[in-house]
Amino acid sequence: MQKIEKIVFSLLLAILLIFPASLVKAQNSVQQNQLKFGRLLRLVDGYYVDSANVEKLTEKAIVSLLSELDPHSTYISKDEVDKMNEPLKGNFEGIGISFNIYKDTLLVTTTISGGPSEKVGLRAGDRIIEVNDTSIAGTGLKNSDVFRLLRGKKGTRVDLTVLRKPGNNLLDFTIIRDKIPIFSLDASYMIDKYTGYIKLNKFAATSTDEFLAAMKELKNENIENLILDLRGNTGGYLKTAIQISDQFLNDRDLVVFTNGINEPKREYKATSKGSFKTGNLVVLIDENSASASEIVSGAIQDWDRGVIIGRRSFGKGLVQKPFMLTDGSVVRLTTAHYYTPSGRCIQKSYTDGVKEYRKDYLHRVESGEMFSADSIHFDESQKYSTLVNGRSVFGGGGIMPDIFIPMDTSIHYQYVNRLRRKTIIYNFVLDYVDKNRDDLKSKYPEFEKFDKDFEVTTEMINDIVARGEKEDIEKDEESLAFAEDNIKKEIKAIIARDIFSRNDFYKVYYKDDEVILKALEVLENQKEYNKLLLPAE
Repeated sequence: MQKIEKIVFSLLLAILLIFPASLVKAQNSVQQNQLKFGRLLRLVDGYYVDSANVEKLTEKAIVSLLSELDPHSTYISKDEVDKMNEPLKGNFEGIGISFNIYKDTLLVTTTISGGPSEKVGLRAGDRIIEVNDTSIAGTGLKNSDVFRLLRGKKGTRVDLTVLRKPGNNLLDFTIIRDKIPIFSLDASYMIDKYTGYIKLNKFAATSTDEFLAAMKELKNENIENLILDLRGNTGGYLKTAIQISDQFLNDRDLVVFTNGINEPKREYKATSKGSFKTGNLVVLIDENSASASEIVSGAIQDWDRGVIIGRRSFGKGLVQKPFMLTDGSVVRLTTAHYYTPSGRCIQKSYTDGVKEYRKDYLHRVESGEMFSADSIHFDESQKYSTLVNGRSVFGGGGIMPDIFIPMDTSIHYQYVNRLRRKTIIYNFVLDYVDKNRDDLKSKYPEFEKFDKDFEVTTEMINDIVARGEKEDIEKDEESLAFAEDNIKKEIKAIIARDIFSRNDFYKVYYKDDEVILKALEVLENQKEYNKLLLPAE
């Protein structure tokens, strides 16, 4: 008996050594509060005066609890899980079209290359009026209805009736659904003889493969410099951010490390592999570049590998891990912080609460930070040094670029933005391309000829203005004079995308982009480029 008691005592002692008293106390607290909340739910369910939806009450309690922790710990209901994951997985299952609901009709704007719709002959400009013998034209169709009708499991069938111009012929198509890629790489092309341009909109599961394929094509065109555009890129997978960083950094260079109270420090390093280990590099960021974008730009900056141009990034440096709950819903719980190789914490402060955190963009505008580098004040306690040349960089939230480009927020753009919000410009282009598609393709068989010769006319602008007035957007002569060139550029870019490709949209739209022009200026002057990577004198 004494022997058994000694064994039991030894086991208890071992447990206490493995689980310190503070941890045991914390676990007891969790268990007690779990029982407390469970009892509350049973009381509400059994005794409350009116009927109560316990499931909804529980979800609201979870959301409220997470909001007290940090701005990025979130609850995702069972119904939302697949929709949330879809963009980062890099594919969905459907028929493979881009569409627009125009004049209460489902209009095909493009077919995805190699997708099931393209294979059976569906094409841009087609109007889908029936799905599986059910009319959908003039029924108040919404985007969610289109997804419900056209998306589905790979291998399943959908029958379409299509109205095709010219001639208004009715055509029947049978399409077998398949996996459809969601591209995270918006554009990839040579801007000039030596400089390639790549724009990433997210860090998805397929982004590295997309990037490598793009780099292979650019290398065939003898790329020497690269502009990597991460403006508006809100992030994605940590693994993908590390893989993209690996394309530029040396073997064993630290890309990022994570650390948290309940999660030990973990370092992620580059390898000897990579598609652009040498060559001049510029990374473009703005206030909407977040998370994975900040990991990449922070690593590039800390290793003095390239020049960062734009405005201070978002400042999202919290690591979330998904945890499944019992009903299939998910909690994405913050478990650690991201740190750049020099030790900077990417995350901006949220000590004033989530509500104030959400106002950060407004605070930046009000403080003048978006318009002048002189309005930006650094916390000297957050000062760090880059790892090769010893340049001064600062933590405390986000990545501060090496070259600051102010935001253009002229009051004259308010008129144009109203036209955009009412989709006046886009709908005009849909109409124009619909009526002139065959003529445009005949007159401009290649993008280069279109880019050189096509001009947006004054009549086209007047048409847009008139459409705006029908939507109660009063013509603003002064703003129109200021922004007319911008509107013409936007019209031409959308036409280029609809007739040719996504790349061609950006070739037109970014032709006079201030940030890209500055990047080209830096890359054209090797001395200036090298000087930017050295400490300020």
